[in-house]
Amino acid sequence: MISIVIISKDEEGLEGTLRGVARQAQDLPDRSEILVVDASEGRLDHIRDHHRQVRWLAYQRPPGVRVSIPHQRNLGVRAARGEIVVFTDAGCYPEQEWLVRLVGPLLEGERVTVGLALASPGSTTLYDKHARQAIRSPYVTEFSTINLAFGREVFDAVGGFDERFSYGSDVDFSWRVSDAGYRVCSVPEAVIRHDWGDWRRQLRRSYVYGKARMRLFRKHRPSLKRVLRDDPMVVAYPAFLVGLPLTLVWPFYPALLLIPAWRNRVDGPIRVIVDHLVYGVGILAELVAP
Repeated sequence: MISIVIISKDEEGLEGTLRGVARQAQDLPDRSEILVVDASEGRLDHIRDHHRQVRWLAYQRPPGVRVSIPHQRNLGVRAARGEIVVFTDAGCYPEQEWLVRLVGPLLEGERVTVGLALASPGSTTLYDKHARQAIRSPYVTEFSTINLAFGREVFDAVGGFDERFSYGSDVDFSWRVSDAGYRVCSVPEAVIRHDWGDWRRQLRRSYVYGKARMRLFRKHRPSLKRVLRDDPMVVAYPAFLVGLPLTLVWPFYPALLLIPAWRNRVDGPIRVIVDHLVYGVGILAELVAP
């Protein structure tokens, strides 16, 4: 059986996600189930009432937990009946044959597959280019959980998601999966579309992703040896921000940003630089946090 697990909190887009996923689950008759792990405290019951075929798990956040993403994912996997678990999120819309393409390699012997997550048609985002680059190799070592499938034994082998994370638990999970020796097969033809929100929401996401990245390196300290090669943004933009006082003695210091502006001239250089600087602020905020 294949269990499709969707986590949600106050996301009205869950309605469209369930419609799209349910249509694709029909291609796997008697072999699939859909679970929603909802932390909305009843505010999405009107959606639940429209989808009686869905197993709905009402999730109550533990005291002191503000972001319960990893908790909900762990609960969803533990409640799932399938040997294969598929993850996507509320507000995601699968393209044609997404499900059969994503789980196909698992049925042929692979243990983890990751698909391609793109922005909704007509929306503007900085993530599409990165998503295409991240999945261009046959096998990858880092992935998000927005478009993911795996055998249950993989989850059990690494102990599930680290609930100490608010954001970044998906990347932490991916690193532990890779460290455990599992190959992660990329399936770029299995496409999910997602509305990433307006520019304010994207900037907030950049900030919390920056904080999460620093937490990841604190936990996975051996990865710091490769940070300049594999993840130079973690060093470059925080270093630039720390050096801003140099502008008082070297007025041309901010001109260093012309380098990334030129490299990202096709993608909107100002938008890219602002996004990366906010990411750097998040890294610094986590670096100085107790």
